[in-house]
Amino acid sequence: MSALKINLEIENSWKNAMDNELKSGYFTQLKLFLLKEKQKNRVFPVEKDIFNAFHYTPFNNVKVVIIGQDPYHSFETINGETLPHAHGLCFSVPTAAKKTPPSLKNIFKEIKQDLGFELPTHGNLSSWAKQGVLLLNATLTVREHKAASHQKQGWETFTDAVIQKLSAEKTGLIFLLWGKFAQNKASLIDVDKHFLLKAAHPSPFSAYNGFFGCNHFSKTNEILEHNNQQKINWEIK
Repeated sequence: MSALKINLEIENSWKNAMDNELKSGYFTQLKLFLLKEKQKNRVFPVEKDIFNAFHYTPFNNVKVVIIGQDPYHSFETINGETLPHAHGLCFSVPTAAKKTPPSLKNIFKEIKQDLGFELPTHGNLSSWAKQGVLLLNATLTVREHKAASHQKQGWETFTDAVIQKLSAEKTGLIFLLWGKFAQNKASLIDVDKHFLLKAAHPSPFSAYNGFFGCNHFSKTNEILEHNNQQKINWEIK
């Protein structure tokens, strides 16, 4: 990274949709914050992956939205190289990661119970994103080993605007709101135009309080099928 700038390139359809936000004063301040952070600390995900949710799922392709809170702040060292667990998709980890985070393990357990798919050998959810599942964290960056370290720096303003833009310009989206944080985003969504499926968070602390057995994956496909849209293949291979 240049000492003078940070490169946050977003996919073209999202660039057009979010142009006012990307040119706003708060977004300029956010980039300055990230620049200062990267001069002193490691920031995850790496710069090229920050907007992966948007690159994998262009604006016109969005059918389902899963809302997370914060990127993973952990990493692994593989063959002497740092592999961040965060790679721009909420709940997801890179294919090469040897560790599957607890919440992601529970998501896979629910899919097995709901749809019968076997537990996968990796935790990369990019196949969902390519089918129209926007895997959106509210905050898109984090300092290594410090959870929530980039909250309240502007990311939430941007991602709230993303949710509002989707709500305003699209119809029939399915929002999977897991846990109180995600459910608080319901106020940004026009419930007369879209579908909201709510459950407990898949974290080990709450999964048994309503995430397990929510059947959100089959319910999502039932809604898509009813609306003459192609179902999501939730199986991770």
